Amino acid sequence: MKKIKLWAWGMVLIELLVAPLAGCQHQSVTSRANQTDTWNKISQRKTLVVGLDDSFVPMGFRQKDGTLAGYDIDLARAVGKRLGLRISFQTIDWSMKETELRNGTIDLIWNGYTKTPARAKTVAFSHTYLKNKQILVSKKATGITSPAQMQGKVVGLQSGSSGYTAYNDYPQYLKRYPRQAIQYDTFTNAFLDLNANRIQGMVIDSVYANYYIAHQKDPQSYRTLTVGFPSEDFAVGMRKGDRTLRRKINQVFTQMAHDGSLDRINQKWFGEPNQISFAAKK
Repeated sequence: MKKIKLWAWGMVLIELLVAPLAGCQHQSVTSRANQTDTWNKISQRKTLVVGLDDSFVPMGFRQKDGTLAGYDIDLARAVGKRLGLRISFQTIDWSMKETELRNGTIDLIWNGYTKTPARAKTVAFSHTYLKNKQILVSKKATGITSPAQMQGKVVGLQSGSSGYTAYNDYPQYLKRYPRQAIQYDTFTNAFLDLNANRIQGMVIDSVYANYYIAHQKDPQSYRTLTVGFPSEDFAVGMRKGDRTLRRKINQVFTQMAHDGSLDRINQKWFGEPNQISFAAKK
């Protein structure tokens, strides 16, 4: 009996000793991310590591031959060229993006990344370079023409996405209606279930939905609905300590907006020029 008690007290003591160490380690990583400017390190290695979800069309996705393509791929490479840096794209678990950034696995989150107050607490953002909104996509066969008609049905969301955040932060628009919400690791898997009627609607970025639907065999079989979620700003996410990198990226964005380069990338992927004004940005 005494041995058991001694063992139990020993385990409690170990937990008491380990917990503060783990907390200190986390604090150290966070403090380093918030305070350390890594520009010299980045410029020496001449490479920027960009974290992305490589299934997010048209922002960053794999083509049939496995190569990366997309709006953000083109934009990141154009910015890298002007900074004299090579861009290395790293596929990540999107729900772990801020952790990967803080730990130094990646230097930037650049993949249709939405500015939010919650994210701004841990991440520094570049200038906005593209507008977006969260919409509800369904199949016309389900007859859903308003959020209220999702009553008792199943909705799909991508884990860690801004759509997931909007769905929960603004329950008055949609959340009060479905009987169940299913989370997916990618929108591609959510679309598979939507097409199979395993879910009847999905909350998704308009830029993704419009591009994906336009490239389906029967685009007319889908319906998109604006349900009231606020519009969103896409920006590049980086560590708060990387002030030099943030300044340089913002300078390049402004240059590209003024010389027409940003408009050309927008025209290529969306068929229209960029609507963001950089007149007041410095």
